[in-house]
Parts: sequence; structure tokens; C-alpha cells
Amino acid sequence: MNPFSSGTRLRDMIRAIRACKTAAEERAVVRKECAAIRAAINENDQDYRHRNLAKLMFIHMLGYPTHFGQMECLKLIASAGFPEKRIGYLGLMLLLDERQEVLMLVTNSLKQDLNHTNQYIVGLALCALGNICSAEMARDLAPEVERLLQFRDPNIRKKAALCSVRIIKKVPDLAENFINPAASLLKEKHHGVLITGVQLCTDLCKVSPEALEYLRKKCTDGLVKTLKDVVNSSYAPEYDIAGITDPFLHIRLLKLLRILGQGDADASDSMNDILAQVATKTESNKIAGNAILYECVQTIMSIEDNGGLRVLAINILGRFLSNRDNNIRYVALNMLMKAITVDTQAVQRHRATILECVKDSDASIRKRALELVYLLVNESNVKPLTKELIEYLEVSDQEFREDLTAKICSIVAKFSTEKIWYIDQMLKVLSEAGNFVKDEVWHALIVVISNAPDLHGYTVRSLYRAFQASAEQESLVRVVVWCIGEYGDMLVNNAGMLDIEDPITVTEADAVDIIEMAMKRHTSDITTKAMALIALLKLSSRFPSCSERIRDVTIQHEGNLVLELQQRSIEFNSIIAKHQNIRSTLVERMPVLDEATFIGRKSNSMAGTASIPNGASFNLPNGVAKPSGAPLVDLLDLSSDDAPAPSPAGSDFLQDLLGVDLSPASQQSGVNQAPNSGTNVLLDLLSIGTPSLQSSSSIPVTTDILLSSQNNKTPVAPLDELSSLSLSARATSIAGAAPMMDLLDEMKDNGPVYPSIIAFESSSLRVTFNFSKPPENSQTTLIQATFTNLSPNAYTDFVFQAAVPKFLQLHLDPASSNSLPASGNGSISQNLRITNSHQGKKSLVMRIRIAYKVNGKDALEEGQINNFPRGL
Repeated sequence: MNPFSSGTRLRDMIRAIRACKTAAEERAVVRKECAAIRAAINENDQDYRHRNLAKLMFIHMLGYPTHFGQMECLKLIASAGFPEKRIGYLGLMLLLDERQEVLMLVTNSLKQDLNHTNQYIVGLALCALGNICSAEMARDLAPEVERLLQFRDPNIRKKAALCSVRIIKKVPDLAENFINPAASLLKEKHHGVLITGVQLCTDLCKVSPEALEYLRKKCTDGLVKTLKDVVNSSYAPEYDIAGITDPFLHIRLLKLLRILGQGDADASDSMNDILAQVATKTESNKIAGNAILYECVQTIMSIEDNGGLRVLAINILGRFLSNRDNNIRYVALNMLMKAITVDTQAVQRHRATILECVKDSDASIRKRALELVYLLVNESNVKPLTKELIEYLEVSDQEFREDLTAKICSIVAKFSTEKIWYIDQMLKVLSEAGNFVKDEVWHALIVVISNAPDLHGYTVRSLYRAFQASAEQESLVRVVVWCIGEYGDMLVNNAGMLDIEDPITVTEADAVDIIEMAMKRHTSDITTKAMALIALLKLSSRFPSCSERIRDVTIQHEGNLVLELQQRSIEFNSIIAKHQNIRSTLVERMPVLDEATFIGRKSNSMAGTASIPNGASFNLPNGVAKPSGAPLVDLLDLSSDDAPAPSPAGSDFLQDLLGVDLSPASQQSGVNQAPNSGTNVLLDLLSIGTPSLQSSSSIPVTTDILLSSQNNKTPVAPLDELSSLSLSARATSIAGAAPMMDLLDEMKDNGPVYPSIIAFESSSLRVTFNFSKPPENSQTTLIQATFTNLSPNAYTDFVFQAAVPKFLQLHLDPASSNSLPASGNGSISQNLRITNSHQGKKSLVMRIRIAYKVNGKDALEEGQINNFPRGL
């Protein structure tokens, strides 16, 4: 016989497919078999139709297309014999689904078979309808299924109940037709029929409020009696599982009682006794018993309030937590998280067991237990719980430390009542897992430290000890560097000693050693090193004996490849070497940072800006009125080069370091408006104590010496020019209240001055922009671009191109030359004019392309400029 003829038995085809060694061989066998089946279908072969369909079902399960055999299913279903109908219905359920239009042709056959005298054929039709019933079929065949719910044979009633579940899910409007028949099934003695009847009633309650009310009034007592009979029934071999009578029926009955008792006090009262009986009599040393207990707990927690039952349910969950099965412990933790909103005190009794789960080897249990512990924390238990978590943090796995540190920090921040306790706990966390905490955590710690003046000495000494023990934690190093920079003198002098601490001996050189170590750590990033440079600048004023050493350290970074560090090093070295007269004022201690502003800003997820309240300002010693909002991110201005530019509310490092409000005029509607503070910045730099003027006589302020490009941190003007200011010029500025003073001590009244920027720089080319504005048009900006060749080769055929967004208009004048000398021996200049139609709302942005020839070869450089000064 041909191995691929229609007469091939199913087992022979399966054997041939399994004998294939490659996927190609399998595809070849399937292809030949499908071809033989197609030929038989075309010949209308009735003798082997059922065999062909069986083969198609196996091929379908292998993932090959079998749509060509769908009509064969319908032909077999229309046959008179049971074997053909069985294969036909099985093929119908496997090869088709409710979305197939061909199902419309089978509705009539299903209706006939539902009314067939052979109960086995009726059962086949019910199974098929329960699997592939569509909404149209449900409407057409619902009366037959409803009638079969009263059929004499229990197997048919069971299948009819399951089919009814499918029908009411597809067409909820038909639910009212099944309420009475479903209620009658709840009185069945046959467990198979009873469990399907309970399931049908459960689904009816979900889709029909009328069914819920009817079953709640008519059937609650009967269900309670049925559950009691099952609980107290004697041993029945046909239903016994692990010594428990029909746990599946237990669970279905409990689920239905949960729905009936939810929101109804009378129904809840009627089931309290049986729920208590199930909770106390069910054995918990078997999986089946634990499943019943879990459903019982869910039912108790869902029905109307009964304090005693809920305590019993929570105690069951507490026993689950001691189980060796991870799945049982996980579901218990999930249930306790829901129960804590109902009865917190009962859950608190199992706090020790829950804490042990935090130390579990299973990651999912650890994480869920940690979330539960977080919910359990309150003012009375925060200290012991935090102590336990921090102790576990010392031995926890690396992958779990991030979640654990986040929860500990959140708990400490939320429930701490004493700042010293908050500082102690945060230092422990930073010492153990400082590399895992987020930036806002150590930001918040610095804000708290700045608001605790009586703890400054204690904190800086604790940080000094912590650094010596664990210098590899990045966040800890940053806090140590900041605090030593601010309070290093208190560390050396043992100022602010508390009764609980012992004095330590720290010299000025030791304090500088700490900062130098932080800078030289190979793991320190740009943020840490920049903070260390700031701390060294401050210590140079507080420790005059170490000034030369500090200068030597800062000089080492003047050639740093990171522009941020290079700029700070050059500026700070200039201050140390040439401006001793103003250095102490520049590096005086930070004013107290406003906690309310920081917390509000953190909750609003504003990473780079802070809303400034209209409340009182801090009165600083130099007479500057500083708004109370001084968020830490702006304080340090340590955003990376690739971070998005901050909003106008942001400020750069020196601005916050000095504690003055240098908000540029571009924040207002017009570029010529002065900042609201109305105080000349240079007066504050030189400690000239002039009270700030009111807005009616505000003084325009230039901030060229302080403001720098936010993106590439290019210095605007050297700080050497600070010394060129004369007192007479400053007095004239105050008296006039209108002219603007620039760094060269010149009096101007031709509008605001904008700092130059390095717009683009590569290894071979630098582009510098100088800005000015015509007085008659504030929306227009004039730019003088200067191109400098950094390479040893001259450039020819030099062409500069630029593009801007639609809200900008750009005009380019011809360049001064098309040849650029080598090694910076000359430059090319070109004027640009930009009109910003959305001035004050949108900043300038520009893409540039520079083409030239070097040694006869074409070269092309491209870039985007985002660091334009604000207000253009």
C-alpha cells in the first residue's frame, strides 16, 4: 500500500513523521500526506473521511495549515453514526473557532443533535457548543441548552451547565433565562452536576445583578448547608483527595459564598459559622487543605465585617508564612497585603515572621515581603523595623540591595521624628549600599543636614569615620565631600560635640587628604570630582595653611579632558591665587536649604527646576535677599553634558554657591527687564552691604563672570577681571540705578550683555559665537562667528552652513575669507542674524555644517548648538 494513500492509518503517518531527522524531511512527509488527503476530498471518499480528518488534526497540532479540510468536519457531523460525529465534532473544535464564517453552516446540525435521542450524541453537541459557541449560535441554541439542564442523565446536565456558562458570557442578556434552572442544580447530590451548577451560578452573579439578588435571597442558606455536609461528610473513595472530601467542590462553594456575602450583612452572618468551621477543621499539612484554607481566608476577608473571623483568617496566613512551600508563602504575603487595609493590628502580630521572609532565598518572596514590611511601618515600630532591615542590608544579595535600600530610605524619610536618628540611619545605608541609592536620597540628606545647625559637627565627624570604613560607596563620598567643604573647620576643632560621641583628632591636612582621596578614586565620576573641587576651594579659605597644597591639587586638573573639571579648576585656581580679598565671601557657608521647597519639588518630579514660593527670604550677611527655594540640584549644578538643558528656573553652580538670585532677564516677557532682586551682583561679591532696592528702582545686573554655558560648561570671562572693579564705579552704579556695569568697569546703557560661547569644538576646529542685540528690535540677535583652526594643516575652500527651526529666521553674511590658517595663526569671521518669533518662550537652537579641504581632501564636520545664552 502507498504509505501516503488515504488508506494509511493514523499511527503509520505519525510513525513516518517521527522518523524524520530534519525539519525538511518532516515538511516533505506532511506535504505528501496533505496532497493525498486533498485528492481524497476531491474524490469525495466517504470510507476514509474520518481517517483523513484525524490525520488533519494531528497535522494541525504540528502547526501546518489545514483549512482545506474544514468542510470535511461539517460532512462528518451531518453523518448519522456516532463514530463519524465524534471525529467531526473533535475536528470542529480543533480546526475552527468562533470567528470562522463556516460555523454558520453547523448551527442546524447542532440543533438536531441537541434534540437527538442518543444521549452520547447530545453530549458531543454540548461539548462542541461549549468550546466554539459564538454570540449568534448562543441566541439560536440557548433554549435547547436550557431544556437540557433538566435532562435525566447527570452527565448531560453537567455538560449543559458548562455550555450555559459559555452562552451567558457571550450573550449576558440571556442570563435571566438560566437563573431558575441554575438554582435547581444547587440541590443536586451528584458532585459533578453540583460543581458545574455552582460555577454557573457564580458566572450568573458576575453578569446579572438580578441573578445575584435572587441567589442571595433564595440559595444562601442552601449553599451553607451543602458546604456543611461536604465538610462533615464521611470518607467517600470516589471524591477523596488526600483525606479531604472533594476539595474542588469546597473551593467552588467558597467562591460563590464570597460573591453572595460581599456587601450583604445578612448573607454574611448566615455563613460565619461554616466559615469558622472550615478554617478550624481543615488540615493544613496537605496541598488540598491549604487550597481550601486560602479560599476560606479570601471569603472571610471579602464578606461583611466580623472581627473574630478576620483575626482567625490572618492567623491562618501567618501559619502559611512558616510553610516550606514557596508558593504558599507567596500567596500568603499577597493576601496579607490586602488584609493590612482591613485589620492592621492583626497583621502586626506576624511582623517577625514577615521580616524573616525578607531574608528568604526566593527573590519573589523577598520582594513581596519587603513591600509588606513597608506597609507595616508606623511611628511606634519604625526604629526596630529599620534596625532589622539595615542589619539585613549588610548581608543581602547584590541584586536585592537596590529595592531594599529604596524601601529603607523611604521609611526613614517618612517616619523619622528626630533629625539625628534620620542622619544616623542614612549614614548606615550609604555606608553599606551607597552605590545603590538614587541621587535624590543623598540630595535630601544634605538638605536635612543643612537644616540641623546643632548637628553639623556631629554629622561631619560621623561622615569622616564612615569614609574611613567604606570609601568605595559613591553616594557616601559625595556627602562626605560636601560636608567637609562646608563644615571642615568644625571637624578639625571638634565643634558642636554631643554627649553621645567621643572626640577625634583631625588636622587640617587630614581633612584635605579626604577630599584629595575622593578626587583620586578611580571610581569617582565627574559629579564627585566637581564637588571635591568646590570643597577644596572652600577649604582654601578655612585652612590658610593648606592653601598652597590645595592650589597644587586644583592645578592638576587644568588640563583635564573633561571640560567641566577643567573649567572649575582654572576658575578656582584663579580665585585662590589672585583674589584673596573676596575669597572668604565667595566661599562662605551655604544658607539653610528650604526643606519644604525641596520636598515639593521632589514630589512633583521636577529634576531641574523648583517653584519659588512667595514667602519670606533669607537675610544673608552680605545683604542679598535670596528666595527661600534653593534646591540641591541647582546648588551643585552637576548635571552631565548630555542632560537636557534646565528650565529658566535653574541656576548654575556659582550662582547658588554665592547664594544670590541671578535669574536672567529672559525669564520675563521682555529682555530688557532687570532681575527682581534688584541687587548688583558685584556688590555682593565684594561684600558691600547695600540693601536690596525695590522693584521700582531695580538695577540691571550683568552676570558674565558667573553664568556659563549649561551644556558644555565653557567659561565666559576669566575671574581675574574681578580685581579691576573700583569702588567709585560701584558707587556710581548704585546712584544711577540704570546703567549696567560690565567686567571691564565700563558704564554702558546699550542693552543687556550676553556671554560668548564656544558653539562647536573638535580636535581640528573651534567655533566661537559673540552676541549682540540691536536696541530697536529685541527679537533679533546678531552673532559674530569666529572660526579657528586647531590643526597644523591649513584649510581651503572653507564653507559654513547653518539651519534653524521654523520659528527662527536666519540670515548669513559672506565669510571674511575661505582660507583658514593652521595652528590658530588666523581666523575667519562671519556674521549671522537670527530673528526669534517666540522670544522668551523658546530658546535658540541651530544645526551647523562646515566643509573644507585639507591637503586637497574634502572634510566635513557637523554638530548641533543648544547652549545659547538665555534671553536671545
